[in-house]
Amino acid sequence: MQQRAFEDIRIEGHLIDSGIMSTVMDHIIAMGGEFESLEFTVGRTNQDASVAVLRVSAPTRVLLDEILLAVQEHGAVACEPSDAAFVAAPLDGVFPEGFYSTTNLETDVRIAGAWARVANPEMDLGVRVSSQTGTADAIPMADVRAGELYVVGHSGIRVHPQERPRDSQQFEFMASAVSSEKPKAQVVAEVARMLRDTREAGREVIAVVGPAVVHTGAGDHLARLVALGYVSVMFGGNAIAVHDIESAMFGTSLGVSMSEGTPTHGGHQHHLKAINAVRAAGSIASAVEQGLIGKGLMYTLVKTGTPFVLAGSIRDDGPLPDVISDSMVAQAEMRTYAQRAGACLMLSTMLHSIATGNMLPASVTTVCVDINPAVVTKLADRGSWQTIGVVTDVGLFLEQLVGELERRP
Repeated sequence: MQQRAFEDIRIEGHLIDSGIMSTVMDHIIAMGGEFESLEFTVGRTNQDASVAVLRVSAPTRVLLDEILLAVQEHGAVACEPSDAAFVAAPLDGVFPEGFYSTTNLETDVRIAGAWARVANPEMDLGVRVSSQTGTADAIPMADVRAGELYVVGHSGIRVHPQERPRDSQQFEFMASAVSSEKPKAQVVAEVARMLRDTREAGREVIAVVGPAVVHTGAGDHLARLVALGYVSVMFGGNAIAVHDIESAMFGTSLGVSMSEGTPTHGGHQHHLKAINAVRAAGSIASAVEQGLIGKGLMYTLVKTGTPFVLAGSIRDDGPLPDVISDSMVAQAEMRTYAQRAGACLMLSTMLHSIATGNMLPASVTTVCVDINPAVVTKLADRGSWQTIGVVTDVGLFLEQLVGELERRP
């Protein structure tokens, strides 16, 4: 009878109330493995961590390695960990064969017998290490340089799973499923509290904004949020800036009157005229300085010195001179803010929100707002207790959020 391959793993944390233990066991069984509980010490209170030691076995070493890699993402680490294996990148922009692909969770790498925290956690990157300094950082594929050392395999990796908040009120708020039936007043109040806490902690708030914010008449509400100091940087595309500037210059969005809600004569040209005027001025900031743009979201961003990153797409008209047409350059610019963020508002833009979500560490509290529940579900499904899905009209949400923050700044 063929002997089964096995390895002992250790898991530590809030294993029961965060569902980590059951998730690990489910993964082992579903993938064709078996487990034996060697130790399970439950924390005495809800603040104390629990510790479990499991012997995981599988018919083959290959299958066992696959199981260990899967449960590793939930905090499992070998009881007798070895150092991580490193291999040099063969070419610029190419990871070595068998490279370790990161999650958005805090991760440690074992280098020369010591655990080193991986800097800038982000999903779907590689881990570059320096054996001289004993440091590690997450690197996008495009930034790989030949000869750099990257982690391969799953040995010597320790992932810290995201746990539910210990505070009961925050627990209930974060753990609730995406639904259009949530009491909106409660959700808005909690989001306002989250923004206050983030600002007081000195962390940045990212607002990822789609053109629907302007179409619904919520551009002014978001501008007020910027003026109040609750937005540190705005991510978006050409469209949000174009339609906001069109609204400021012509009082229309896609040719539809913002005051009357009806198409205007010749309105289909307004967005192109707005783009042309800004291109002639040289930039959005120059257009503001020259008095071409006298109100609105982009005006407020410029006047308050709040940075914005506009990432272009293949369908853009113009585009505006501030739009970054090279997607890799846009990604790099967005990453500089994503790693400093404490919170993120995703407002009715699936494309840019998914891109931003992929860059954010799991610890960043994220609020996804869209009228389409399918969009919110996709954005909220990031494996984090820190994600809040709100199915509602973005205009009403922003109006209520600003009102809440103005009442209790």
